[in-house]
Amino acid sequence: MMRMLGIETSCDETAASVVALGDDGAPQILSNVVLSQIGEHAAFGGVVPEIAARAHVEALDGVVEAALAEAGLGLGEVDGIAATAGPGLIGGLIVGLMTAKAIAAAAGKPLVPVNHLEGHALTARLTDGLAFPYLLLLVSGGHTQVVLVRGVGRYERWATTIDDALGEAFDKTAKLLGLPYPGGPSVEAAARRGDASRFSFPRPLRGEARPDFSFSGLKTAVRQAASAIAPLSDADVADICASFQFAVTETLVERVGRSLDRFRETFPGIAAPALVVAGGVAANKAIRAALEELASRHGARLVAPPLELCTDNAAMIAWAGIERMRAGLVEGDALALPPRSRWPLDGDAAPLVGSGRRGAKA
Repeated sequence: MMRMLGIETSCDETAASVVALGDDGAPQILSNVVLSQIGEHAAFGGVVPEIAARAHVEALDGVVEAALAEAGLGLGEVDGIAATAGPGLIGGLIVGLMTAKAIAAAAGKPLVPVNHLEGHALTARLTDGLAFPYLLLLVSGGHTQVVLVRGVGRYERWATTIDDALGEAFDKTAKLLGLPYPGGPSVEAAARRGDASRFSFPRPLRGEARPDFSFSGLKTAVRQAASAIAPLSDADVADICASFQFAVTETLVERVGRSLDRFRETFPGIAAPALVVAGGVAANKAIRAALEELASRHGARLVAPPLELCTDNAAMIAWAGIERMRAGLVEGDALALPPRSRWPLDGDAAPLVGSGRRGAKA
């Protein structure tokens, strides 16, 4: 039995979790405590880094205590401490990683610094026992990538956004239309009431051989459409949201389809490839349905973790810590490692915006 305490503070959720790996190889989430900061940031229409960091400082000790209590364990009964070391907001990362270092040093436990993106990449192995290799679509507020997951610590970025992340496009569309924060769920809710055929928004990069994404032009088209018919009625807002979400969905299907074709060519012996979708935007039901249909057309299967494990959480960090410890990837000088606001999963990938490289340009 291996038990890992996970800590996640990369953005605006303060989270701690205990995940266990039984002698039979079956994982179990013993606790998963997530304290959202939505109330603190709602008035600003987005996450304010300084407010987020201060909220983490105030809440993290209590969240860790709650996670251990829910798991029915004392600190001495866990086998390691896993913490998000990047990428993310540097203030929040400092709070979480320094807390994890202090706990690990005081309790005499190994520290496992975890890449937040790796947490998302490996969640499907926690929830579905998925075997390597598989294809990952990571869609969140900060990232839109397609990654080949060959194994723990072995990732190849096949596609990324050349400008805005998809979650950012959802949030900015919501803010433009006067919808409440967080923007993604607000746009999805409004879209259910709207007419997706009213506005003809672009499908960026459609038809291009490169598998990358672009959402800046789509966001601009939304702003122009809204300005042209201002002031907006509730029906106008709903129609814009529905048309925007439809354009996003069709774009994802066309773009991800290219990576699925490549996966088929790379691994012809895999009868039913797995397409994993993770990240906050993966909670969007219209996007999930479209990706499920896409996977079916390609003879693949869609693996989508439960909604609470798609958004930021510490269970995925604890599980990634277990995976890395089992693979012998725990660094001996982990206590000396600094937090990293940028940390690409695939360090050999070309430097494009969205790859996690500081100052990268398309």
